[in-house]
Amino acid sequence: MSEALVVLMVLLPLLLAGMLLLAPGGWRQRMGLSATLLSVAPLPPLLWSVWHSGVVEVALGGWQPPLGIALRADGLALLLLTLTALIALPLGLHAGPWFRAHATVGGRGGEWFWPLWLFLWSSLNLLFLAADLFNAYVGLELGGLAAVALVALGGGRDALQAALRYLLLALFASMLYLLGVALLYGAGGTLDLALLGGRLESGVASRAALVLITLGLSLKGALVPFHFWLPPAHATAPAPVSALLSALVVKAPLVLLLRIWFELFVPLGFGAAGEVLTLLGVVAILWGSLQALRQQRIKPLVAWSTVAQLGYLFLVFAIATGLAWSATLLHLTAHALAKAALFLAAGNIVLALGDDRLSSLRGASHGMPLTFFTVGLAGVSLMGLPPSGGFVAKWLLLQAALEQGRWLPVVAILAGSLLAAAYLFPLLRHALTGTLKPTGESAGRSLPLRLELPPLLLALLALLLGVLASWPLALLKPAMPVVLS
Repeated sequence: MSEALVVLMVLLPLLLAGMLLLAPGGWRQRMGLSATLLSVAPLPPLLWSVWHSGVVEVALGGWQPPLGIALRADGLALLLLTLTALIALPLGLHAGPWFRAHATVGGRGGEWFWPLWLFLWSSLNLLFLAADLFNAYVGLELGGLAAVALVALGGGRDALQAALRYLLLALFASMLYLLGVALLYGAGGTLDLALLGGRLESGVASRAALVLITLGLSLKGALVPFHFWLPPAHATAPAPVSALLSALVVKAPLVLLLRIWFELFVPLGFGAAGEVLTLLGVVAILWGSLQALRQQRIKPLVAWSTVAQLGYLFLVFAIATGLAWSATLLHLTAHALAKAALFLAAGNIVLALGDDRLSSLRGASHGMPLTFFTVGLAGVSLMGLPPSGGFVAKWLLLQAALEQGRWLPVVAILAGSLLAAAYLFPLLRHALTGTLKPTGESAGRSLPLRLELPPLLLALLALLLGVLASWPLALLKPAMPVVLS
């Protein structure tokens, strides 16, 4: 039964995406939320099974590795599957009314959103469950193609340029990754992560694979200096798409990078390369935050904030301990929830005011108290204030860095939190003071609760994560790489 649930996590959203793609255009939006609920259905019993019985492994077709395709549902995979589902449900509630109110691509954006989103969901689930490098690549690549199409739903020249830039970069990054995987196959004779970890030896092939795979996944994950595609893509995409990109799509290659590094490369002693990645993470925190400070529009500000927040995920390469591993993945979860909430709230603000300039927000909180309360709650987690999930993650990461005597990550974490406050507070200050003077075509539009409640729910989940952090941490512990346990 558990094995069937693992397969359903991949196949069900894929089948539903195909059904919606073949359905008449008007039916896609009507069926989208039902398809989202159905896609979540296998997760609770699978989570229960793994929690009580341990890892579930599936060899598709009965063929065992290295010949067969293996899926593995461990604690890390279940955390990521649960995170995706927690974001999918509020996003599904928000996307329908948002696309109806904010027509894109000749009013057809909402029709195409649902099959593309379900296709992306299936790809992400495949990536999180894949037990070998090639099938992880399949999930990563198919998800990237769906994400490019979703960005293009923004319509207009800017969105199409951003989507094309994203596509070309994703293809180049995939080529680098595949070259690295080919080298690993030549060196170890298998692509199964568990088997490869016992066969791989330090040498020219493994070092070259390390460089190629890290470059490819860093490009897809928008690590500075490979981040140039992210702000335009996130800023021009429809609000629900921006939420997906920031919360899930850019995280997927970074999760794969963490798995590959700590299961394959760290045991070989490639510590110097980890120092370089950590330094780039520190630069990302500072550079992304400084760029967010310079922005005069809401969505570009939130997009640059994503560049900064992704930098925290790379600090673990220098603080290679079990505590740092758990803190990093907790930060990933908290950031995904808070940033999805923030992008949906930003989309609501632009929809209501017809303008996304910070100077146009004066007094806007009086007409949209729930939306700006959501912005404040999401900001609490991004700044790392108690009792949010962001606070617990950064506190644990600080503790791990201090235990190892790593002062550069300590400074970066503290500076990043202060800078997050510096670029988020002006947004709230503009909204809470002055008198609203809407200027756009949709100026003065009131927001229904069905648009305001989903981002509020996500922000509350980011806050609640700090109180219930022991649950995801307990789920992650058994799945920790051997080198860290």
